Amino acid sequence: MNAQRLQLIVNGLVLTPGAPAAAALDILVQDGRIRELLPRGTPAPADAELIDAHDRLIVPGLVNAHTHAHGGLGKGAVGDRLPLEVFLTGSAALNGSRTRDDKYLSAQLSAVEMVRKGCTAAYDLFVEFPLPSVEGMNAVASAYQDVGMRAVIAPMIADRTLYQAYPGLIESLPKDLGDSARRAATAPYAETLRACREIFDDWSFDRDQIRPALGPTIPMHCSDEFLGGCRELADEFGLGIQTHLAESATQAVMAKQRYGKSLTAHLADLGLLNARFSGAHAIWIDGDDMRRLADAGASVAHNPLSNLRLGSGVAAVREMLDCGLAVGIGTDAANTSDTQNMFEASRLAAYLSRIRGPQYQDWVSAEESFTLATAGSARVLGFADQLGAIVPGAFADLVLLDLAHINYVPLRDALLQLVNGENGSAIDAVMVGGRFILRGGKLLTIDEEKLRRDAESARDRLDGANAEARRIAHSLEHWVGEFCVAHGCRHQGPHRHLRTERDLSSQKSSQ
Repeated sequence: MNAQRLQLIVNGLVLTPGAPAAAALDILVQDGRIRELLPRGTPAPADAELIDAHDRLIVPGLVNAHTHAHGGLGKGAVGDRLPLEVFLTGSAALNGSRTRDDKYLSAQLSAVEMVRKGCTAAYDLFVEFPLPSVEGMNAVASAYQDVGMRAVIAPMIADRTLYQAYPGLIESLPKDLGDSARRAATAPYAETLRACREIFDDWSFDRDQIRPALGPTIPMHCSDEFLGGCRELADEFGLGIQTHLAESATQAVMAKQRYGKSLTAHLADLGLLNARFSGAHAIWIDGDDMRRLADAGASVAHNPLSNLRLGSGVAAVREMLDCGLAVGIGTDAANTSDTQNMFEASRLAAYLSRIRGPQYQDWVSAEESFTLATAGSARVLGFADQLGAIVPGAFADLVLLDLAHINYVPLRDALLQLVNGENGSAIDAVMVGGRFILRGGKLLTIDEEKLRRDAESARDRLDGANAEARRIAHSLEHWVGEFCVAHGCRHQGPHRHLRTERDLSSQKSSQ
């Protein structure tokens, strides 16, 4: 990533870690990294490029701990009131029939939205059918590179379908639908791992900007042999692993049924838990699971937007933090949260902690939430101490917000107003590695008008090509939903739903 050798950003208000308020500081950037924070008015080095940030609040770029770029072309395609497993029945209808250009386009859509909402790096679990490919992964990596973001990109992989993962699900379906579900198949795991190895052997992108990783999608959708192969491949190439961990009550119940223990305990037995492992969502885990993850140096990607959209529950973030577990914040996909807005995700992370009880000292504070959405997520991505904070040595990935915007008028507490009131509308500029990729509200790296034309053309073509898959998915929704809700209601242990008296009566009658 090219950057001016020496830059001095002057006249801004700078939000630094742990500071009681935004401070009048100048930022000296050398070769794309922050070299020094200086008192405002410090004479500039003779050869430095001066960047005037007058009337701007300067914050670190937000870091998205969990998303799916294939969701970019799926906006508006996910119906209302769909829980996770029902949503998963439509995966082929949402993501099928895509060309290399479609994969590039979808990732570009997600990246542009993130940049426009102040996000400069993301952990992306990207799916391809039937196998991950060098061509597809390079398309996604190129999309992020062309927009100017950093990314960790993991092929999202499995060797079991939803119907194979949940014992008894196929048998619960009407015969014709059961036959259809039996015909669904994934590639053999050895074939998938060979495809991943080819991707990693071929990786040509600058790892300071774009890194590969592995995304075994949901532990129960992966055989133990497959998960072991993922662990070995990650160890060999020094890669991160991210999986959807206990996202739903159904997953938690079915894991106990299959393994006789929690998903987290099973992954620990398989040797997957370490500092390069992250669990997305991690809603239906208990204190023992949290301690297992923390003791292993693993981390969690908290996704409050999609957790609410899919009705998955409210994660126990305070308990995670109290046991020393590293936590970041993600948006999830644009088709499961309807946005890539990290400001909204950060605000929800704080506010949702308040419905878990009246002990206000335990609520996630604005400062904590912003730290989770920046430095916390950087830890999930494997960029600890390099992203998510305006400190010497970190990359100069910065967001400049207009203090004349109504969000900050009048200005009292910049951090509080940022977390509780910002939605991206005040963003004036975004810099990655000392390079402006958005300035004066204009994206500098790609043609957004062309992006819209291409996206609308792809929508029409893909909706037509996937119509039959969508019809089959709709026919399965009711049956999958009934099965999964019934099993989820059997969960024993800490609950992550707000349950009404009717819910409790219904649960008792079903037991």
